[in-house]
Amino acid sequence: MGRSLDVVTSFGASVSRLGAGLMVRGNGSTPPPKLLELYEFEACPFCRKAREAFTALDLEVLVYPCPKGGERFRPGKKMFPYLVDPNTNTSMYESMDIARYLAKTYGGGTLPLGLSLGPLTTASSMLASAWRSGHGGRARPRKAPGKPLELWSFESSPYCRLVREALCELELPYVLHNVAKGSRHRESFVARSGKMMVPYLVDDNTGKAMFESADIVSYLDATYGGP
Repeated sequence: MGRSLDVVTSFGASVSRLGAGLMVRGNGSTPPPKLLELYEFEACPFCRKAREAFTALDLEVLVYPCPKGGERFRPGKKMFPYLVDPNTNTSMYESMDIARYLAKTYGGGTLPLGLSLGPLTTASSMLASAWRSGHGGRARPRKAPGKPLELWSFESSPYCRLVREALCELELPYVLHNVAKGSRHRESFVARSGKMMVPYLVDDNTGKAMFESADIVSYLDATYGGP
């Protein structure tokens, strides 16, 4: 019942955002030479808006999860999301400032429609968080990996959300490879994984690679969920 409820409520969260984070806008953006960095936590409605911008612009990002009670990346950070761009020596808070910066610097300068509706965008993002009742919001005991994990995902996928929640709660840094509809990364992803299916996790610390959200969450708990 727990798994079924997780899937249903995660679908509800996706529906609340009316398709935002489902596809790439236009032809995507020009990929930067250095990986961008995002400090955030999955349950945060404002962090969701930043992640949706990354999906719409077809950008990859190194995510540092900062759940409440976390000790690895949260100390010193007072607001989320927080973006660091080593390509331009830029860092900033505020989800909409981040979205506008990404669109201007790496896209065509125009925000995706789902992020351009002002209070409606914020309200629907808060509703999406409410569907999941705080999942992906608070840290729990974890082991630290030697290297960041890698996740192929896109923001609106209800199954990918369940994996991102687990990564967040365990404070596991990961490279987020966005492969939304229309993504230029899909062809290379299929060449690597063998099929177009997400979520897909690669853990170079253990040599594991796997599909299926339930299997991934179980693996993360077993491997990194200890004291």
